[in-house]
Amino acid sequence: MQSTNLGNKESGKIWHRKPSPATHDGIIVNIVHSTSEYHPKALRFLSVAFDDSGDSFIAGDHQGNIYAFDLQGNRFTLVQRTAQACTALAFNLRRKSEFLVALADYSIKCFDTATKELVSWMRGHESSVCSISVHASGRYAITTSSDTAQLWDLDTFQRKRKLNIRQSVGIQKVFFLPFSNTILSCFKDNSIFAWECDTLFCKYQLPPPPEGSSIVYKVFAVTRDGRILAAGGKSNHLHLWCLETTQLFRIIQMPTKVRAVRHLEFLPDSFDAGSNQVLGVLSQDGIMRFVNIQTCKLLFEVGSVEEGISSSVISPHGRYIVSIMENGSLNIYSVQALTQEINKPPPPLVKVIEDLPNNTLKSSNLKKKIVSGRVQRPARSKESKVQTRILKQDLTGNFENKENELSKGLNKKRLQILLKGYGEYPTKYRMFIWRSLLQLPENHTSFSSLVDKGTHVAYLNLQKKYPIKSRKLLRVLQRTLSALAHWSAIFSDTPYLPLLAFPFVKLFQNNQLICFEVVATLIINWCQHWFEYFPNPPINILGMIENVLAFHDKELLQHFIDRDVTSQLYAWPLLETVFSEVLTRQEWLRLFDNVFSNHPSFLLMTVVAYNTCSRAPLLNSTLKDDFEYFFHHRNNLDINVVIREVYHLMETTPADIHPSSMLDAFVALTKGQYPIFNQYPKFIVDYQTQERERIRNDELDFLRERQTVENLQAEVDEQRAEDEAWYQKQEQLRRAEETRREMLLQEEEKMAQQRHRLAAVKRELKMKEICLQDAARRRFLKLQQDQREMELRRLEDEIERKVQLRDQEIAATAKDLEMRQLELESQKRLYEKDLTRSQEAFAKEIREDADAHRQKVALEEHMFQKLLETSQLGSRRTQRVIEDNLAKAEQACLNADWQIQALHKQKCDDLERSKGYQEVTTLLRKNRRREMEVLNAMMKEEAKKWKEAEEKEFHLRSEKKASTRADASRKWFLKQETRAALEHTGEALSEEEEPWLQREHMASSCLPQTSRLNEISEVGPSAQVFSSRKTTDWDHVEHDLLKKVRSLRQRLAAQARNRCQSPHLLVT
Repeated sequence: MQSTNLGNKESGKIWHRKPSPATHDGIIVNIVHSTSEYHPKALRFLSVAFDDSGDSFIAGDHQGNIYAFDLQGNRFTLVQRTAQACTALAFNLRRKSEFLVALADYSIKCFDTATKELVSWMRGHESSVCSISVHASGRYAITTSSDTAQLWDLDTFQRKRKLNIRQSVGIQKVFFLPFSNTILSCFKDNSIFAWECDTLFCKYQLPPPPEGSSIVYKVFAVTRDGRILAAGGKSNHLHLWCLETTQLFRIIQMPTKVRAVRHLEFLPDSFDAGSNQVLGVLSQDGIMRFVNIQTCKLLFEVGSVEEGISSSVISPHGRYIVSIMENGSLNIYSVQALTQEINKPPPPLVKVIEDLPNNTLKSSNLKKKIVSGRVQRPARSKESKVQTRILKQDLTGNFENKENELSKGLNKKRLQILLKGYGEYPTKYRMFIWRSLLQLPENHTSFSSLVDKGTHVAYLNLQKKYPIKSRKLLRVLQRTLSALAHWSAIFSDTPYLPLLAFPFVKLFQNNQLICFEVVATLIINWCQHWFEYFPNPPINILGMIENVLAFHDKELLQHFIDRDVTSQLYAWPLLETVFSEVLTRQEWLRLFDNVFSNHPSFLLMTVVAYNTCSRAPLLNSTLKDDFEYFFHHRNNLDINVVIREVYHLMETTPADIHPSSMLDAFVALTKGQYPIFNQYPKFIVDYQTQERERIRNDELDFLRERQTVENLQAEVDEQRAEDEAWYQKQEQLRRAEETRREMLLQEEEKMAQQRHRLAAVKRELKMKEICLQDAARRRFLKLQQDQREMELRRLEDEIERKVQLRDQEIAATAKDLEMRQLELESQKRLYEKDLTRSQEAFAKEIREDADAHRQKVALEEHMFQKLLETSQLGSRRTQRVIEDNLAKAEQACLNADWQIQALHKQKCDDLERSKGYQEVTTLLRKNRRREMEVLNAMMKEEAKKWKEAEEKEFHLRSEKKASTRADASRKWFLKQETRAALEHTGEALSEEEEPWLQREHMASSCLPQTSRLNEISEVGPSAQVFSSRKTTDWDHVEHDLLKKVRSLRQRLAAQARNRCQSPHLLVT
C-alpha cells in the first residue's frame, strides 16, 4: 500500500508508482497531511466531495486547507486556505471549477479552483452547516444545519427560501433527489416530506415506520434514479422505502456486530440505469459493509476495527471510494479490485466426448462428420444414410461454399464447429455473430423511410391488446411492427406478428434497424410459405411437421389424433411465438444460435424435436386444455437435449419428407432497398384490408353516433340530476321555511311575554325616577340658597379688602415719588460726572490723534525729501502718498461729520421721545386701561431708533477698515520705493516701521471713542424710561436736564471737529 504525505507542498503527485490495489483491501493510496515542524503534527481531514466526472475530488482538513485531487492525472493541488475548519463540501456545481465550502463560523463560501479566488460569501445560518446538497442542474443548493435549512440560488448567490422549525423537532437532513426537481426533508421525529423545488408544494409524506420498529432515522441514501430511499439509525435494521408508492417495502437486518449505522451510500453501476442494487453501510465499528438490497447478501467490506472509517464518499461512476479514517488520513479504494472476486467469470464448461463403438462407424466416416460439423447418431440403414448425405452434398455443394463466405472475416463452418463444441456462441459476441450469419445489409435510408411513415393504423392501440410495462419496449415494438406493415401489407393483418417479433424487439431494443432487419430476414427465410393460406395457419408447413413427426414418432402422433389434437395446437403455438413462451431467455438464445447457423428447415425440426422430447408428459395428457397449457407455458425440458434431437432429425429424416427439400436456402436481405415481399394471397389480403377499412369506418361512425347518444344521454342525465337537485332543494327550502316560521312564531310569543315584563319593569323604574327627581329638586333649592348667602359674604369681604388696598397704594405712591426725586438728583450728578469724564477722554484722544497726525506728516515729509534726492520717480510716489494721506484726512473729516450728524439725530430722537413720554403720561392719567398699548408703541419706536444707530455704527466701522487698508497699501508702496532707492546705500528699513505702527495704533484708538459715544447716547434713553410713571413736575425737571445734556454734547462735538480740521490744514 502506497502512502503519500502532503506536507507543506502546494502540488505534486498522488502516487509515485503505478498503483496495484490488492483484492483483500483494494487500497490505491493512503494520503496523510502532517506539518514539517520540529514536532510534526498530523492534520485531520474532515470533508470530501467528488465532482460530476468522478475522477476528481476535493478534501478539507481542520485547519481550513482545501486540496483538489485529480485521480486521472495523478496530481494534487492546494486550492484554498480558509484558516478555519470546513464542515461540509460540494464540488458538483454548474461551473465545474467552483466549489462550496461550509466553515466553522456558520458561513458558506464559493471558491474557484482555477483562479483560487473567492467567488461569493453566503451567510444566514446560526449553527454549524452539516451538509450541502446541489441540484442536478447545478443552479440551486441546499445547506442544512441542526435548526434550519436554506435554499440558495447559485447564479446570484442569494437565499431563496428558508425552512424554520420548532426547537423540539430538529432537522436530520434536507437534500435534492438525484436527477429530479424534488426536495426531501428528514426530521428527527422520523417524518419525511417531499417538496417541489420551484413552488415548494408538498408532494407527499412518507408514512411513519411500523409500530414495532424503535429505529430513529439519522442517515439516508437514495438511488440515482430516485426510486428507493434507504434510512438507518441507532439500530442494525435498515428501512428501504419505495418513493413512487411511498411504502416501506423491505427491512434489512445487518449482522449482530452492527449496533448503529453512521453513514449510508449506494454504489453506482454503469449498467443498472440508476437502480442501484449495492448499498454501503458504515457502522459504529468503523467498517463499511456493502450489501445487495435485493438478495440481502454481504458482498465485501472496507476498513477494519484497527483502522476504522469515519466517513466515506463514492464517486458518481462507482470506480473509487474515498474514506476519511479515524486517524484523519484519506484512503482511496478501487471498487474494481474489491469486486474482482464477485465479478470473476464462471469456470469453463468441460464436456467429455466419448468414442463410438468400433462396429458402428469407421474412423474415416467419423472424421468427415466432425469436419462437416454435424453430430451423427446411429441410423436404421447405413447405406441409405451415406447415400442421402452424399446426394445432399452434391446438390448443395456450391451453395455451402457460397454460404460459408461471411462478412467481416467469419466462416460459417468454423462457427458451426464452435457451436457444436460449446453449445452456444459467446454472450459478448453473440449479436455480432448473428449479424454476420444473417448478413444484414443495414439499409439506414430505407428503414428511415419506413419509420417516417409513422405508426401504422393497425398498431395504434397495440398497448390495449399487449399491455407491456416498459414504455420504451412498447414504443420500439410498435415502431418495428409499423415498419413491417409499411413494408408489406400482409403484416398489418397478421395477428401473431407481435408474438413473433417481441423476443427480437426485447433483444435489440437499443438498435431498431438491426431489430427490423433480423425480423425481416427471419420472415423471408424461416417463415417461408407461412402466408400461402392466410388468414389461416400455414397448413402446408404444419403438414411437413406432421409428416416428420409421423415418421419419427407414430405413437405420439396417434395419441394426438386420438385426443383430437391437431398440428395447430402442438406445432403452431411454438412457431408463432418462435418458442419464446416455452423457453427462458438463455435457452431461447442458445436455440437461435443453432437456428441461425443452419438451414431454415431447422426451425421446423425444432418443433418436432420439442414434441418428441416431451412425449412422456404429452402421452399422459388426455384433456385438450392440458395440451393447450403445455404448449403455452414453460416446461421442465433440457434445451440441449432438444437441440441434439434436432440435429438427429436433420440427419435421419428421409429426403422426400425432409422440410429442406421444400424450403429454399437462406437468402439475405438486399443492399440499398429491401426486397418485395408478396408471398401471400394478395386478393385475400386486399379484401381483408378493404373489409377492415370498411369495418373501421363503420366502427368510427358507430363510435361517433354512440358518442353523440352518450352525450345526449349525459345531457339528459345531467338535466334530470339538475331537476332532481332543484326539486330536492325546493323541498329543503320549503321545510326550512316551515321550520323557520314555527321558530318565528315561538320567538314572537317569547318577545310578547318579554315586552309585558319589560313594561312592568319600566313602570316601576319610572316611579322610582319621579321620587328621585323630587328629592334632587329639593336638595338643589337648598344648595342654591346656601350659595347666595356665601356670595353675599364674599362680596362684603372683597369691598373691605379693596378699601385697604387703596389706602396702601396711596401711601406707596407717596413713597415712590419721594424715592424718584432722590433718584433723579443722583442721576443728574452722575450724568454731569460722566459727561465731564467723557469730554476729557475725548479731548485727550483728539490731541493724541493730532500728535500722531503731525508725526505722520513729518515722517512723510522726511521720506518725501529722501525720495526727491534719490530720483524724480520717488517724488512722484511721495506726492501720491501725500495725496493718499490727504484722502485719509478728508475721510476722517467725513467720519467726524457723520458722527456729528448721528449725535444730532440722537438729540432729535430724544426730543421726540420726550414728547412721546409727555403724551403717554397724559394718557396714563386719563385712562390707565390703555397703558399697555402706549408702552408697546414706545418700545417699538425705541427699537427702531436703536436699529438705525447700529446700522450707522456698522457703516462707521466699515469706513474705518477701508481707511486702514489704504494706510497699509501706502505703507507697502513706500517700503518698496525706499528699498529701490537705497539699494546702493544699504540703509535699513527697520527705522521706518515705527511711524507705521503709530499710525495703526492711531486707527485702532478711534474705536473706543465711538463706543464711548454710543455709551453716552445709550445712557439718556435708559435713564428716561423711569419718568413715564411720574407726575408732571418731575417731567419738567427731567426735560430741563436733558436739554443741558444735549447742549453739553454739542459743545464737545464742536471742539472735536475743530481739532480734527487743524491737521488737515497743515497737510494742505
